[in-house]
Amino acid sequence: MMEATPMMWVLFAAFVVTALVVDFVTLDRQGAHTVSMREAGLWSAVWVAVSLAFVGWLWWYLGGTSGEAARQELAADKALEFVTGYLVEKALAVDNIFVFLMLFTFFGVPPAFQKRVLMIGILGALVLRAGMIFAGAWLIEQFHWTMYVFGAFLVFTGIKMWWAAGQEPDLASNPVLRWINRRMKVAPGFDGERLFTHVDGVRMATPLLVVVLLIGVVDVIFAVDSIPAIFAITTDPFIVLTSNVFAILGLRAMYFLLAGMHERFHLLSYGLAIVLVLIGAKMLLIDIYKVPVGWSLGLTFAVLATTMVLSLRIAPKGQGPRGAYPFPGKKKDRQPRGG
Repeated sequence: MMEATPMMWVLFAAFVVTALVVDFVTLDRQGAHTVSMREAGLWSAVWVAVSLAFVGWLWWYLGGTSGEAARQELAADKALEFVTGYLVEKALAVDNIFVFLMLFTFFGVPPAFQKRVLMIGILGALVLRAGMIFAGAWLIEQFHWTMYVFGAFLVFTGIKMWWAAGQEPDLASNPVLRWINRRMKVAPGFDGERLFTHVDGVRMATPLLVVVLLIGVVDVIFAVDSIPAIFAITTDPFIVLTSNVFAILGLRAMYFLLAGMHERFHLLSYGLAIVLVLIGAKMLLIDIYKVPVGWSLGLTFAVLATTMVLSLRIAPKGQGPRGAYPFPGKKKDRQPRGG
C-alpha cells in the first residue's frame, strides 16, 4: 500500500483550507440569495474540474510519467482508486441531496437561506468524516475481520434501502426532531439567516438551527454507509479521505443542480441500493477473490446510468403532500426579533 508522504498531506490540507476560505468569502459577499441553475452548474463544473486536476497531479506525483514500470503501475492504480471512490461518494451523495431537499421543504426553508445551511453542514461533514476514516483505517489495519463486518453492513443497508425506496419518512414523528423539541425553545418563524432569535424577550433557536442539526444527523447516517463503501475500493487512508473530501466539497453546488430533478430520477435509490450490495459483496469476498477496481468503477457507473435512464422512461408513482413543521407554541401574532 502506498505511504502518503508528509508533503502530500500538507498540500492536500492547504488546498482544502484555501477552498473553504474562498467559499466562505464568496458566500459572505453574495449574501442570502437564491442559487440559480446556471450558478449551480458553473460551481459543479468547477469542483469536478478541480477534482480531476487533483487526480492528475496525484498520478504525476506518483510517477505516472516516469520510465519505471512499477511507479507507472502504482500511479495508475491510485488514480483509478481515487476516481472510483469519488464516483461512489458522489453517487451516494445523491440520496443525501434528496433528503436535504425533503428537510428544506418540510421546514419551509426559503431558497435564499439554503446555501448557508449547506455550507455549515459541509464543514461538519468534513470534520466528522476525517475522524471516521482514520478510525476505520486503524480498525482494518489492526483487525482484518472488520472488513467482513463492513461488508455485511453494506449488504444489509442496500437491501434496506431497496425496500425503503420511494417512501418518504415521517419527519413529524422523527425521534431526533422530538428530542430537539423537548430540549429547545424553537421560534415560530425564521429570522433571516440567524440561528437564534428573541420572541417576547425569550431567546429561542430558529427553525434554521433545527435544520442545521438535522442535516448533521443525516450526514452521520450517510457517512456510516459511504465510508465503508470506499474502504471496499481501497484501504489507503489518503485515497479514502481525498476522494471523500473532494466529493463533499462539491455537494452544495450539486444540491442546487439536482434539487429540481429529484422526481425525474425516482428510481435512483434502487440503483444506489444495488451499488451498496455489490460493494458489500466485494468486501465479503476480499480473501477469496479481489475484484479489480476497474470492475467496481464500471459496475457502479452502469447501474447508476441504467436506473437514471429507466427513471426517465418509467413514470413515478403519485406521492402525497408533505407535512409542515409542528413548531412548538406557534402563534400568528408572535414575530421573531433578531438577536
